[in-house]
Amino acid sequence: MRPEEQLKELSRNHVSLISEEELLEKLKKKRSLRVKLGVDPSRPDLHLGHAVVLRKLRLFQEFGHQVVLIIGDFTARIGDPSGRSKTRPMLSREEAKANAESYSKQAFKILNRDLTEIRFNSEWLDPMSFEDVIRLSSRYTVARMMERHDFARRYSENEPIGVSEFLYPLAQAYDSVVVKADVEIGGDDQFFNLVVGRKIQEEYGLEAQTILTVPLIEGTDGKLKMSKSYDNYIAFDDSPRDMFGKIMSIPDSLMMKYFRLLTDKSDAELAEYDRKLLNNAVNPRDLKLALAVEITSQFFGRETALNAQEEFISIFRNKELPEEMPEIKLPAESISIVDLLVSHANISSRSEARRLIDQGGVRVNDEVLDDVHSVLAVSEGDVLRIGKKRFYRLVKC
Repeated sequence: MRPEEQLKELSRNHVSLISEEELLEKLKKKRSLRVKLGVDPSRPDLHLGHAVVLRKLRLFQEFGHQVVLIIGDFTARIGDPSGRSKTRPMLSREEAKANAESYSKQAFKILNRDLTEIRFNSEWLDPMSFEDVIRLSSRYTVARMMERHDFARRYSENEPIGVSEFLYPLAQAYDSVVVKADVEIGGDDQFFNLVVGRKIQEEYGLEAQTILTVPLIEGTDGKLKMSKSYDNYIAFDDSPRDMFGKIMSIPDSLMMKYFRLLTDKSDAELAEYDRKLLNNAVNPRDLKLALAVEITSQFFGRETALNAQEEFISIFRNKELPEEMPEIKLPAESISIVDLLVSHANISSRSEARRLIDQGGVRVNDEVLDDVHSVLAVSEGDVLRIGKKRFYRLVKC
């Protein structure tokens, strides 16, 4: 594919690109570019928010370029302040290491293993002396750091900013120096960190990396960005049933964004979906089913995704459940059915809960629960029905 055609595909749905001309010149050199993504293993699993950038990396790989995945096992101990209103807690070395191992395995559900180089930034950051840190810090100014919106806001509101938070973007930038990144990709909230990387590379005599940022996607709540910290995420390691059910639970307003960023649908197909939605020519639920199949197929194969769709339809669509129902958030994967009714479903007493169960008035996914001693294994999206008219959707915290 010609460099101009590669650029068109690579820049599709981007937020920031510094710069198109720069990236085109690098593509014209017809050599394998080193394309970097840094992730901090704050929790042990990847989610669809990560899939947006990983899919972009996979596209670079399809054009013959080398992906360098930086697992920030060192920087995770600092905590990325991007978009935060307060200092983030630091992870222990043991927590960071365990989470990092999980990250690297999951990334290959999207990335081509043969064209991926995985590096842990503790490899070069752990051995740094205090003198090395001072020398690195001297290459960037406090004034430039305060150009970052969240730092400036916190300073103006007299909220504390740890010096360690200034070191985070410098450490991430130094990663780009070590791996000699030609391009760095990140979510839109990483724009400042990536720009620092350009400056620090130049300070060390390297050509500045091109930076490409992609949109953040909202999570299942439809409000906050998808994040492990907000527990509104759809994980790579979810079961097919859970992944399908979570996608079906997103607000209709998010459907087209998910289609654009998480599937391979063409611009023409997306325009047709938009037209049908605008003209009420398609039921949004049917389009969301297609979306859930597309995304679930990427992780589990089309046959498994279609099986998940069939199960979802048999449980939810054919039972004429209400479109909207209150959620019960459960902290554990299993819970006593009596405890569930009393603690979360407004049943007045344990004796009343037992009476309802004995009378066959409690169902999960239309299966009658008739044993008062039963323990319910919760799956994301299960529906609890009490009597004929009370419905609750079960959600894991």
